[in-house]
Amino acid sequence: MNRWIYGVARAMAWAGGLVLVAITAMSIVSIAGRALIQFGLGPVPGDFELVEVGTAIAVFCFLPWCHLMRGHAVVDVLWRVYPAPMQRVLNVATQALMLLIWMLLVWRMVHGLMDYHGNGETSFILHMPVWWGYAACMVPAVLGTLVYVWTLLESLGVVAPPEQMQFSAGGH
Repeated sequence: MNRWIYGVARAMAWAGGLVLVAITAMSIVSIAGRALIQFGLGPVPGDFELVEVGTAIAVFCFLPWCHLMRGHAVVDVLWRVYPAPMQRVLNVATQALMLLIWMLLVWRMVHGLMDYHGNGETSFILHMPVWWGYAACMVPAVLGTLVYVWTLLESLGVVAPPEQMQFSAGGH
């Protein structure tokens, strides 16, 4: 299970990177089209809408991997002076809090998805159903929930992280 969790999180991060490359390329084409409007070119229709959805998808793809790698910024002014048992308790508490926040986010996304699907709202330029963006974000969001559960289990000592992993906590 450990391999699967880390493998899925890594694959999602790569997918998020590909989405960012795609929206970057689309933005470049759109900007170039605006600059060359006198030659009959123009912006990509709905470029802002596509960037909006693509960025949301990328963020939901990146966050689980970042969390597994302990890549979130950490303010550790007093961390080193705390005794080891207190550090463990705080680590478990923060992992549990992150899981609860992620679950709240997914829960609200489900409600948003159902609401936008039910009312049929579409984007302004492309007339793309808004719920499509929510649906695309739900896959990495639900898989992310498993990642956040896994990191909580790791902090509780129920499961061990892979030995070959190098964590990169961003202390400040």
